[in-house]
Amino acid sequence: MGEYSKALSSFQRSLEIRKIALPPNHPDLAVSYNNIGSVYEDTGEYSKALSSYERSLEIQKIALPPNHPNLASSYNNIGSMYNNMGEYSKALSSYERSFEIRKIALPPNHLDLANSYNNIGGVYAGMGEYSKALSSFERSLEIKKIALPSNHPDLAGSYNNIGNVYDSIGEYSKALSSYERSFEIRKIALPSNHPDLAASHNNIGNMYSNMGEYSKALSSYERSLEIKKIALPPNHPDLAVSYNNIGLVYYNMGEYSKALSLFEQSFEIRKIALPPNHPGLANSYNDIGSVYYNMGEYSKALSLYERSLEIQKIALPPNHPALAASYNNIGNLYIDMGEYSEALSLNERSLEIRKIALPPNHPDLAVSYNNIGSVYEDTGEYSKALQYYEKAQDIWKKSLPPTHSFLMLKVLLNEAQRNEYSLCQVVAEAIRTILGVHRTNTLIVYNHGKATISNNDTTSNL
Repeated sequence: MGEYSKALSSFQRSLEIRKIALPPNHPDLAVSYNNIGSVYEDTGEYSKALSSYERSLEIQKIALPPNHPNLASSYNNIGSMYNNMGEYSKALSSYERSFEIRKIALPPNHLDLANSYNNIGGVYAGMGEYSKALSSFERSLEIKKIALPSNHPDLAGSYNNIGNVYDSIGEYSKALSSYERSFEIRKIALPSNHPDLAASHNNIGNMYSNMGEYSKALSSYERSLEIKKIALPPNHPDLAVSYNNIGLVYYNMGEYSKALSLFEQSFEIRKIALPPNHPGLANSYNDIGSVYYNMGEYSKALSLYERSLEIQKIALPPNHPALAASYNNIGNLYIDMGEYSEALSLNERSLEIRKIALPPNHPDLAVSYNNIGSVYEDTGEYSKALQYYEKAQDIWKKSLPPTHSFLMLKVLLNEAQRNEYSLCQVVAEAIRTILGVHRTNTLIVYNHGKATISNNDTTSNL
């Protein structure tokens, strides 16, 4: 934070001098506001960054012709802030305005157009519109292939983004292939301890983790951490990410003491490196809370989840998806504590936010419907539970490819539930253990099977 404060002080001093020496709408004033915005962006103070970028844009609109490339850059910066704040519709509007200017001002294969496609793809990915995201990222890659040499690092970035989309839709083998293509380019183009190589190892580790290959995931995450330790200062936020990811592997393996130690190490770095209400700190409170939750220490978990939520309420807009995730986590905790009215209220709040912030078939909506179904099931309202579980399943069917492990699990459990409830449980647990299927995905189908049987039993007894 010390270097950022020095940079901010210098940029602000430059602005004060320019305000005295230059007319009020001189382009150099716009440059100063832009630079100040960049510092706020890097420190996670997105509302302040947005204000500075908007002030820069106001001056440029007066000082420059309407399709000047600098205007496109300002719209792009504003879009990035809205994207970081989870305001995806505003981000998309700003990115598209930037793109329209660039189409007029620049040749058809200019790299700034590739950048626009990339940013628009990022918003669609955040909104869960993965087919649109993939199309935008692939268009960006096409331009880069024309404009850049074959092993340019920017090509690696595009393969990385395409991998992110495949990851999000559960096509882990395709994601892994894209991440490995990105990594191959980076190995050629970059020095051996470049941070982008660490990022590639990290992403490859994510895929192995998602596929349940935890030893390979650990190996990739640890290689990523080794590079970061060489390339970055000791309290850099990216080191916190590595400790966090290694912790998640141990968490998924049920080694909660190791996970807790790593999450706390990540948290200590974030406390030093980030402002006190940065979303990254909220993530740490959440992850540590999840460990205590799974260890049955509900009071500690609740305290940490609530601290995470407090930070998010300050740092993020009121309908940001991260807030929905926090309400979701606290709601799940109340389910396990048997406090069903609180659980229902929180999961409904989570659902309300997700309905506003996300497209109608986003997978996170399925999670909310599933959790509300769990409350109704635990309180014996099986018909209501079944309705919510079926909504969850419908979304998963629409949002995931037919080869996704969750949908294949659904087929097996449909067969199992025709026989007996205990078989449902055995199949769910076996698949979760062997294939590394995420707990939430498994429970959506498993709960549907339980509720169907319970509802049928209730009906037959009437």
